[in-house]
Amino acid sequence: MSLDSGTNARVLIVDDEPGNIRILKEILGNDFQIFFATDGEKALEIASAERPDIVLLDIMMPGIDGFEVCRRLKAGPMTSAIPVIFVTASISEDDEAKGLEIGAIDYITKPLRPAIVNIRVRNHLELKKHRDMLEKLSTKDGLTGIANRRFFDTMLEQEWRRSSRSRSSLGLIMMDIDFFKQYNDHYGHLMGDRCLQQVAKRLEESMERSTDLIARYGGEEFVCLLPETDLEGLELIGQKLRQVIVESAIPHEVSQVADHITVSLGGVSLKPTQSGTPSDLIQLADEALYQAKSEGRNCLIIRAD
Repeated sequence: MSLDSGTNARVLIVDDEPGNIRILKEILGNDFQIFFATDGEKALEIASAERPDIVLLDIMMPGIDGFEVCRRLKAGPMTSAIPVIFVTASISEDDEAKGLEIGAIDYITKPLRPAIVNIRVRNHLELKKHRDMLEKLSTKDGLTGIANRRFFDTMLEQEWRRSSRSRSSLGLIMMDIDFFKQYNDHYGHLMGDRCLQQVAKRLEESMERSTDLIARYGGEEFVCLLPETDLEGLELIGQKLRQVIVESAIPHEVSQVADHITVSLGGVSLKPTQSGTPSDLIQLADEALYQAKSEGRNCLIIRAD
């Protein structure tokens, strides 16, 4: 539940005493978007749905106490990075050690001192901002600016598990720029880099769903991860990606396919199983890509499991 519509960081306050929530809200002022919960279950629900930037968490609450809430937040893949500050009336050395051990970053003791609360909250938010920035940079390909291989591998593993649980289709398209070595030899590596950037930009702009991912797989090879996509959907998206590159009309005088840049594509859609692995998807897509190259390039070949 939200108390106001602040414009900056999102703060979740968890306390079974509404009066304490109001005090913290008044201390933090109008610079934050405040969410609140009066029990542990609701706190976990809000944290998962709203992804706050920081959680101010009371320890002593009925039902699930603050320690257990913190433990569950840190165990959740979507909430583990959220900083947790315990706010408590009394604390022993053992409690402090326990809280820090399960993932809390700080303690604020009651009675609350407004200046201290503000400084600590803002300091930890600033640290999180820098961590988020570094994490974002670590997932981007340095040349093209789209997702890198590391991020793709992470998302593939995550989507494989999710699709296995929901028994939904997972699609993958691997793409390779045709005769790119000849392009580099003819135009030079600087132009080759610019070509990769243009292709990456066109491919990423073609994605219509937020769940779909375009990444640089390596060299002149790109990959498109498509959750909940069957063979028919895979065909439509694959042909769209191929056509987008054709329409980009990037000159390639030494290509043996056309006078412009083209891509070969290999796609696969399957329903992941507990006995399978994400590498199964990659292998099938790679085999389809190899077939596309063998059959003349600038085409899409799709394989089913």
